[in-house]
Amino acid sequence: MNSPLLHSLSRRAFLTQTSTGVGLAALGSMLDSRAAHAAPTLAGFPHRPIKAKRVIYLFQSGAPSQMDLFDPKPKMAAYFQKDLPESIRKGQRLTTMTSGQKSFPIAPSIFKFAEHGESRATISELMPHIASVADELCFIKSMHTEAINHDPAITFFQTGRQLAGFPSMGSWLSYGLGSENQDLPAYVVLTSFGSGRKDDQPLYDRLWGSGFLPTQHSGVKFRNTGDPVLYLSNPAGMDRALRRDTLDQLSALNQHRFQQIADPEIEARIAQYEMAFRMQASVPDLTDTSKEPESVLDLYGPDVKRPGSYAANCLLARRLAERDVRFIQIFHMGWDHHGGLPNAIKGQCQDTDQATAGLIKDLKQRGLLDDTLIVWGGEFGRTIYSQGTLTETNYGRDHHPRCFSLFLAGGGIKPGFTLGETDDFCYNIVKDPVSIFDLHATMLHLMGIDHNRLTHKFQGLDARLTGVEGAKVVKQILG
Repeated sequence: MNSPLLHSLSRRAFLTQTSTGVGLAALGSMLDSRAAHAAPTLAGFPHRPIKAKRVIYLFQSGAPSQMDLFDPKPKMAAYFQKDLPESIRKGQRLTTMTSGQKSFPIAPSIFKFAEHGESRATISELMPHIASVADELCFIKSMHTEAINHDPAITFFQTGRQLAGFPSMGSWLSYGLGSENQDLPAYVVLTSFGSGRKDDQPLYDRLWGSGFLPTQHSGVKFRNTGDPVLYLSNPAGMDRALRRDTLDQLSALNQHRFQQIADPEIEARIAQYEMAFRMQASVPDLTDTSKEPESVLDLYGPDVKRPGSYAANCLLARRLAERDVRFIQIFHMGWDHHGGLPNAIKGQCQDTDQATAGLIKDLKQRGLLDDTLIVWGGEFGRTIYSQGTLTETNYGRDHHPRCFSLFLAGGGIKPGFTLGETDDFCYNIVKDPVSIFDLHATMLHLMGIDHNRLTHKFQGLDARLTGVEGAKVVKQILG
């Protein structure tokens, strides 16, 4: 560490005086997104046998309507346009979009339901492909949350808190278990819009951020067009050998600075630069789907050939799973149906139904489903009563945090099983409530982690994903 270079050049001088400064600045900009890198497992982790080596979380942003997809309420046909009974509402003060309505007219689903598979899972006609894998699925119809609006509700699902600044669950897994692939991040994020929708609530980078955990555990968002990761390609005039030499010199500067002030974020930054260098070789191979056979593409549907679509992201999720990426997060926007729900939800299901089922089938064919945990669901549910004008063929639904549905598959989950029950109005849970903390505890359990022991000291407390309110592993859904 006594090189004359280190004594004669500051960081700024080094970057501005070398001919490769432009490339380094671009790479530094990419790393400001705090990309994850391969990391060792924490001492003592995992705590128990691992059932799921990886997670693919298919987050349906905007909140799908449970009574139009998975939780049918046939008795509501007799209540069409009647006001929600006070005996069901029980004095609850409604504070969401319909708080100013003079009445809350019941809007029965116009869609047909049928039982599928040996499990006799009840699934809407909107999802025939998901129905074809019903016996692989485990439904929870009794989820509930404390959040009533999208951003805090999505943040709650991702971090266990409604406030910004806390680590996402992918970051917690990266922190606890590290990475199994040194050439790819432990945590990758993919996003897609519903057909024809560009006006949904934004998804902020903090949703896959590391919060107070070391920054290398943040998720890396792949772009839908162009280079999957910004600034990953070498700029004009720089080849791989020159990049390697440049990074070696920059690493020497960083190591020198670390010896002076011992800031752990300097080591994190060194590791991030190294990960970016390795990703230059690994990401192009990962994202090149040209050699996928037509039989595989057909599983995901015609939209799989459109970059950035939900189907294309599901295929990429499978390729990430094959490469042992620890946590793969897909955000699909477009489920916020306050009005015109029947038509809008058809489009959403066309976007997601076949690709979701195709992903499950593809993983199973490759022997990956048994140790890959799949989660599908949104941030809260929808109301049985209509928002806005109600007709026999058209209605909207407001936010409803008191009950909603999601499903899981694969890695340690009991297939062909349904947990939980809601009342006839899909308003209150009547059996086996499951909180977001419970879901998080169960996911960690399947990954071999005791949620009470995955902690990080923050503001004098042992912070954890499942908080301090109390969480339990949902043992009924374990295979």
